Amino acid sequence: MSFRVQPAAPARPNRCQLFGPGSRPAIFEKMAASAADVINLDLEDSVAPDDKAQARRNIIEASHNVDWNTKYLSVRINGLDTPYWYRDVVELLEDGSERIDQIMIPKVGCAADVYAVDALVSAIEAAKGRKKRISLEVIIESAAGIAHVEEIAASSPRLQAMSLGAADFAASMGMATTGIGGTQENYYMLREGAKYWSDPWHWAQAAIVAACRTHGILPVDGPFGDFSDDEGFRAQALRSATLGMVGKWAIHPKQVTLANEVFTPSDEAVAEAREILAAMEKAKAEGAGATVYKGRLVDIASIRQAEVIVRQSEMIKA
Repeated sequence: MSFRVQPAAPARPNRCQLFGPGSRPAIFEKMAASAADVINLDLEDSVAPDDKAQARRNIIEASHNVDWNTKYLSVRINGLDTPYWYRDVVELLEDGSERIDQIMIPKVGCAADVYAVDALVSAIEAAKGRKKRISLEVIIESAAGIAHVEEIAASSPRLQAMSLGAADFAASMGMATTGIGGTQENYYMLREGAKYWSDPWHWAQAAIVAACRTHGILPVDGPFGDFSDDEGFRAQALRSATLGMVGKWAIHPKQVTLANEVFTPSDEAVAEAREILAAMEKAKAEGAGATVYKGRLVDIASIRQAEVIVRQSEMIKA
């Protein structure tokens, strides 16, 4: 273990982030009543340029009038390469209620992008006397973003989460695909005449998880575009969870249940984790540093793995 201890990520459920355009206020109450842990009201890609000002007003009004219950309420602003983003931040934090928890920054390419938003947020909080400290989430969706992923993860104490935006990431990388997430038809290996499809997003996800875990940030998988393909969504979510991601976006309400199912530890997994912890406690009491559980070796590293599962379960239940 390094002398610099790996910090813990924020202790809040983030299994599913449900997205909805700020230009459609009629769906806000349905989003608030969903089973998603995080609600992302969008001002960016899902909102046409002529609708952005009204969408901003819709979100501000909803922050005052909609009962968001225990949802973590996030707003995705426009990119820093647009003329919209600064008005997004200013109006949201000057006129929006204290119920807004987070600002999501799209297309982050370097730490300076986060600094710019952080500085503006800090100035508004001080000027308006806002009591709640706004958190930030960034989306990695460019070649520059993945190249600078660790410096971005270390960029701000406000930063709580980082997501992979597959579609813009693929475009920035020049990838020969129009799919949003999932396996890709031409990304396969051949063995004895049979095709085996691998995951083209795996390396980027692993880089994001490593940067996030190094700096105490929640790593989140982004969208899966084909919302008619439940099994494809579930397969990608399972791969993401196995790599260490804590949740996934839902761009359709039906994906909320799928994400929660994958990123909630099963009763069997929690029971086994508790049994491993009990077995190691018994081994320590007997002066041993390892023991055998169901025919396999468990040691100190096994304790850390089991503790992650138990903590996730307890946090979700709380």
